[in-house]
Amino acid sequence: MKRASNLIDIIALEENIQMAFYKASKGKKDHEDVIYYAETLYWQIPLLQHQILNLELDIGHYHFFEVYDPKRRSICAASFPERVLHHAIMNICEPVLDACAIYDSYACRKGKGNLKALKRAQKFARQKMYYLKLDIKKYFDSIDHDITLKLLLRKIKDRDVILMFQSILDTYHTSLGKGLPIGNLISQHLANYYLNPFDHWIKEELGIKGYVRYMDDFILFEDNKTKLKHHLERIHQFLHEKLKLELKHNIQLNYCSKGFPFLGFRIFPNKIRFTAHSRKRFIKKFKKYERKWITDEWTTEELVRHMEPLFAHAKMADTKAFRKDVINRFGVSF
Repeated sequence: MKRASNLIDIIALEENIQMAFYKASKGKKDHEDVIYYAETLYWQIPLLQHQILNLELDIGHYHFFEVYDPKRRSICAASFPERVLHHAIMNICEPVLDACAIYDSYACRKGKGNLKALKRAQKFARQKMYYLKLDIKKYFDSIDHDITLKLLLRKIKDRDVILMFQSILDTYHTSLGKGLPIGNLISQHLANYYLNPFDHWIKEELGIKGYVRYMDDFILFEDNKTKLKHHLERIHQFLHEKLKLELKHNIQLNYCSKGFPFLGFRIFPNKIRFTAHSRKRFIKKFKKYERKWITDEWTTEELVRHMEPLFAHAKMADTKAFRKDVINRFGVSF
């Protein structure tokens, strides 16, 4: 595949920045910073164009906060103008990076996502006897900046775009030359792309047909347990030597018939269930949303806007009886 070139001028096009603004403001149009940006769009666009074309990016204005879902995570939110920049870049670069992805990579990709990852994993669970489930230790914190740039150079020929990515990487470190901030659009895409060489190695070098990855959470499927153990040794070596990553110690190797956790669900060959934590989380959010509506903190429209994705997520699993029980117990009119 040829490397993409002459991307910087396309990123700076007015219509691309307008699209980036629309994407960045989606669901946030009542926020003060978004309102201000919209009111001053007539000069925000040429300002961002100038910054892009002259590589004078005003970046690194992060807001840090913590979430507990399910474990504590430090979220690093970029300022709204930076989010517009991120969308402008990825509008153009996402198709370039996506073109080299394998079929069974499901995060941050159009037409993929959680549900398709779950269904694909379940399909392999029906076909194979054993699974090997792995994920990466402190993945976002461990991503190496130099390796990231070298991987980008494989697909992007435009020097200015590479320098732009480098400038963004330089705004955040967990240790010298390492780390991506959780919560940024570009971080998500770069983190997904970082494991692209690993995906191809799994499929082409190890010859594994049963493989599903969602970001740093991945599963291998085989009929031969000894073969999976052998793959595990080679996986350790590849990740350490090629990508400077380490696996978590919670390695799981077992029969597919016993079920396995993946993306907040437990997958069996013939059913998908909520995990115990996911059930508690659903109820907690459900009650929280109900309370905001009852106290008039939210309108009915706001309640529906929050409830719909909550239920859509639950519907990925066999949760019909559970959802009905929650509605009956907590009495939400929905």
